[in-house]
Amino acid sequence: MAITRYSVDDYEEMVRLGALSENDRVELIRGEILTKMPIGPRHAASVTGLNEALGPQCAGRATLRIQDPIRLPDSEPEPDLSVVRRRADRYASGHPRPADILLIAEVSDSSLDEDRTVKKTLYAEAGIVEYWIVNLVDDCLEVHRDPQPDGTYRDVRVLRRGDVADIAGLPGVVVAVAEIL
Repeated sequence: MAITRYSVDDYEEMVRLGALSENDRVELIRGEILTKMPIGPRHAASVTGLNEALGPQCAGRATLRIQDPIRLPDSEPEPDLSVVRRRADRYASGHPRPADILLIAEVSDSSLDEDRTVKKTLYAEAGIVEYWIVNLVDDCLEVHRDPQPDGTYRDVRVLRRGDVADIAGLPGVVVAVAEIL
């Protein structure tokens, strides 16, 4: 069985023409259109926690995007949360690219293996400077910094309830890990 690979431009054209809509729970990963996992209550609560904890601190300094696409060389994932540089057009002219992104966060329960492998490698190879996995399975926050060309991160820390996480690209922005688990 042949697998059709799509470029990011092809994928965005499919969205523009209506072949894919906002109601389709899909994302482009390495040229393949993949179905996204359904979002359960705990996952949704964690995304809300990220938004509530980071939103006020980022106001005026960066833009928070919830489950919105980012553009990578061969992919257009929709991370649970991205913190991006502010732009006057709020990215109406195109999705954020790696140079725009200060933080990507994925909330992981049933997607933990994929977020630790496929997504982590994808984000590191693209040069995403900071990647958080809100690990609901092990009740912790995995913080990945300093991306390497081989798809790994040099600095990896595991934080637990009682710990505080900061965003390296936004000094002074901190969140209690318990608020997002």
